[in-house]
Amino acid sequence: MSDQHSHQSFETRAIHAGNTADPLTGAVVPPIYQVSTYKQDGVGGLRGGYEYSRSANPTRTALEENLAALEGGRRGLAFASGLAAEDCLLRTLLKPGDHVVIPNDAYGGTFRLFAKVVERWGVDFSVANTSDVESVRAAVNDRTKLIWVETPSNPLLGITDIEAVAGVARQAGVKLVVDNTFASPYLQQPLALGADVVVHSLTKYMGGHSDVVGGALVTADEALGEELAYHQNAMGAVAGPFDSWIVLRGIKTLAVRMDRHSENAAKIVEMLVQHPKVTQVLYPGLPEHPGHEVAAKQMRSFGGMISFRVEGGEEAAVEVCNRAKLFTLGESLGGVESLIEHPGRMTHASVAGSALEVPADLVRLSVGIENVDDLLADLRQALG
Repeated sequence: MSDQHSHQSFETRAIHAGNTADPLTGAVVPPIYQVSTYKQDGVGGLRGGYEYSRSANPTRTALEENLAALEGGRRGLAFASGLAAEDCLLRTLLKPGDHVVIPNDAYGGTFRLFAKVVERWGVDFSVANTSDVESVRAAVNDRTKLIWVETPSNPLLGITDIEAVAGVARQAGVKLVVDNTFASPYLQQPLALGADVVVHSLTKYMGGHSDVVGGALVTADEALGEELAYHQNAMGAVAGPFDSWIVLRGIKTLAVRMDRHSENAAKIVEMLVQHPKVTQVLYPGLPEHPGHEVAAKQMRSFGGMISFRVEGGEEAAVEVCNRAKLFTLGESLGGVESLIEHPGRMTHASVAGSALEVPADLVRLSVGIENVDDLLADLRQALG
């Protein structure tokens, strides 16, 4: 993170870090440098270090500087998708024969990457309940190179004590990776709690408007950042300039959006807890949630993601999703509009039959920033 922004509040950094005025025109928003290559002033005479947009692009650089500032990291890197970021990280840090500890409640795409792609490359993994520090410790072996954590997790909203697991990672001499997508850097700062790398799907809260796909890595260590940057260029799954610009625009309102997401979610949770057809509500803001105290310690607020289980099993859960009108039935999350989905048949179909299989009666909500009374009315009619 630049010293220029290190003393500033989050909201100020979100708007200003990486967003310097255009030196040519004074435009207050960084231009979209929709360009593949750059004129050189003689062989090797690069202007600002730019030669080819896979290696670096000024619009992407602005986003990457912003990401590093928001997470309090030394280096930020932007990718074409969250899974592209994960793939670059894994292929940079791992080799055949290595081992990774992953959570028993992970995003289905992350599990698929490990189980169907990375494992074929000769890297194996163990599944641990990362909410239980001793479970993580027991899963580490002499071949372990990474501990992978999602908190809050997708879709069961599990909470991992980042600082405690970072202690396990340090003791074992392995790196801790935290997927911070559900919380965003506004609600949670994993690097400050001891993580080595933060992963984001920029598609979600960072972009915030369901109009872009992107991913990011942010590192606490400059040397690791350089190593990842080398592989980012060598592998090539970079964020394009227009996508980078869209994410930068979304980030400027991240703080105010996350406040509203969290406020709306808290009111919806209150209704769901009292509804006779809801058998369980999974939300870290509830005092009875097993990770509530840890979440309250390491998060600014509890976010806009809610999962709940319903009477009647899988078919009843699917019907709730189908009856919703204001909540859009769709995958993804983190946009200004509210979404509803059935994880077992949608985002987490890839984990069916595995240790990560999710309950069939589970419904997941991404609570948007609409008027909460309208959202409550829609959920009540969907539940029947």
